[in-house]
Amino acid sequence: MKKLIIVFLGAFLLISCDLEKYRLVNDFDFLTKFEKSEGKETGTYEEVIEFYQELADAYENISLEEIGNTDSGEPLHLAIFSQNGKFNLDNLRKENGIILINNGIHPGESDGIDATMMLFRDLAGDSISTPKNTIIATIPIYNVGGALNRNSTTRTNQNGPEEYGFRGNARNYDLNRDFIKADTRNTRSFYEIFHKVQPDVFIDNHVSNGADYQYTLTHLFTQHNKLGGELGEYLNKKMMPAIEDSLRKKNWEITPYVNVFNQVPEEGFSQFLDTPRYSTGYTTLFNTLGMMMETHMLKPYKDRVYGTYEFMNSVINYTDADKESIKDLRDRARRKYLTDRWYPTNFKPDMENPSKRNFKGFEAETVTSEVTGGQRLKYDRDKPFTKEIDYYDNFIAEDRIEIPRAYIIPQGWWNVTELLELNNIVLEPLPQDTVILVESYRIKDFETSERAYEGHYMHKNTQVSSRIDSVQFRKGDLYVKTFQDGARYLLETLEPTAPDSFFNWNFFDPILQKKEGFSTYVFEDTAKTMLNQNPELKEEFEEKKRREPEFENNSYSQLRWLHQKSKHYEEAHLRYPVFRVPR
Repeated sequence: MKKLIIVFLGAFLLISCDLEKYRLVNDFDFLTKFEKSEGKETGTYEEVIEFYQELADAYENISLEEIGNTDSGEPLHLAIFSQNGKFNLDNLRKENGIILINNGIHPGESDGIDATMMLFRDLAGDSISTPKNTIIATIPIYNVGGALNRNSTTRTNQNGPEEYGFRGNARNYDLNRDFIKADTRNTRSFYEIFHKVQPDVFIDNHVSNGADYQYTLTHLFTQHNKLGGELGEYLNKKMMPAIEDSLRKKNWEITPYVNVFNQVPEEGFSQFLDTPRYSTGYTTLFNTLGMMMETHMLKPYKDRVYGTYEFMNSVINYTDADKESIKDLRDRARRKYLTDRWYPTNFKPDMENPSKRNFKGFEAETVTSEVTGGQRLKYDRDKPFTKEIDYYDNFIAEDRIEIPRAYIIPQGWWNVTELLELNNIVLEPLPQDTVILVESYRIKDFETSERAYEGHYMHKNTQVSSRIDSVQFRKGDLYVKTFQDGARYLLETLEPTAPDSFFNWNFFDPILQKKEGFSTYVFEDTAKTMLNQNPELKEEFEEKKRREPEFENNSYSQLRWLHQKSKHYEEAHLRYPVFRVPR
C-alpha cells in the first residue's frame, strides 16, 4: 500500500511539473490554442491579444501597449520582453541589442503568430535560456483586418491550420507591398513602432509558396549586396551561416527561400530581391539586419510552428552573443552613407557568378494534366535527392546616383513630406523666398503597368535628364539634408529612377499631364514667326521632318513640337518637382 502511495505521489509531482511547463501562473493558462489543439489550430486576433495581456499581467518582464491604428479600426500592439523588467528603449539600447519580430503580415501564414506566443511565454517564465543583452519586441498580429477575416479555404496550397486569416487587409491591401507608399494606416503605425524600437535585427515570419522540396524551413535574409558594405558582408558571411549551423545542430535543416514558380529548383534559382516595398527592404534603409522565415506550405502546421520557434531562438542567441559587432557595423554603415559620394541602385542578379549550394529536393517530371490536357509539373516525394545547384545570391547595381547635399521639396507636395516626417526625416522650412542653384530633373521616359498593382499603376524603367538651374523657392518650402540617419530612405524614395521611388509609385503623376494647351488655328501664326526668327530652330524642324515620315505627315504633331519649343510651353510638365542641391 505504501508503495502505491509513493507511486501516486510521484505521478502527481510529475503532472504538476508538466502543468508548470504550460505556465499556469496567477490563474492564467498560458497553454496556447496551437498547443491545446495538438498543432492543428491558431489563435484568433482576440485570443492572441488576450494572451499577451495576461503575460504582461503575470510577468514583470513583459509589457504590452497599443501603438497607432489600423485600417480595421483596431490598434496595433507592441509586446516587449526585457529581462530586467525595464522598458525605456532609449535607455536600454545603449547596452542592449534589440530584435523586432513581425507576425501576421499575411494572417493566413500564422506560423509566427503561434511560435512567438510560445517564445514570449518561455522567455518570461525562464524555461529557456534568456538573453543577457538583448531586448525582444514583437507585433503580435500586424494585419489585424486580415486576421479578423477568418476562413479555411483561401490558402489553397497550405497544409493547416484549420482556420486562419486572409492575406489582404481591411482594405484588401497586401501589407508586404506597402512599406514605401504607405497607403494603409497599418504601415503608418508600423513606422511609429519601428522608429520607437530602432531594432538592430528584424524578423518577419511567413509561409512560402512555389516548389516542393524536403525542407520545412527556408530563410530570406535581405540581399547582402543591396544592404552593402561591411554590414552586408557580415550578414552574408557570418550571421547567416552561423544561424544555419545552429539550426542544423538542433536537427532543423534550412535553405535559402526557394524562389521558383512552375519550375524545378535543381535548375538553379536567384535570391529574392527585397526592394523597399517589402518589410526587410524597408528596414534595410535604416541599416537594420532583416530576415524572413519562410516555412514550407506543404509541411505539417505543427512542424512549421516549432521550426519558426527554433529559428527565432537561434537568431536571439546569436544576436545576444555578438551584439557589440552588430551595433558597431550598423554605426559604421550610417556613417558610410553620410560620407559616400555615390549610391548604388537597380540591383540585378549576377548570372555569371553563382554560389554553389547542396539542395534537398524531390525528383519531378512534366506529365500530361488529366484536368486541362496540357503539361503540368509533378513532384515524386518517394524520390528525394541531394544535388549541388547554382544559387544566384550575388547582385550587381546597374546604376548609381550621386548623393546630393540636400533635396528641396516645394511645400505643395505635402503627400510626400508627410511620409518623410513619419520616418523621422528632418525637414527644414526655408525662412524666406529665395533663389537657389539646384540640379533639376526632367522625366525623359518611363513605362507604366497596364494592370493595377496594390492600388497603383506603377512606373518602371524611368529615365531622366538633368540640368543646373537657378530656381525660385518660396518661404516654407522644405530643405532636406542628406546628412542624416535616413539618407538611404531619402535616396530610395526621392530619386525617380530608384525601383520603389515615390515617382514610380505615382506620387508625382500630376506632372505627367499638361494643364494648358493651344488652338492650332491661333498657334499657326506664332509658329511661323518662331521659324522665321530662329534659323537654327527651323533647321532642326526640317531635319526632324526629313528623318521621321510620321512626323512630316502629322500637322498637329509638328505644331505640338514647336509649341514645346516656345515660351508658351509650361515649365511644370515633366519637370520633377524635387530638386537636388549639389555637393
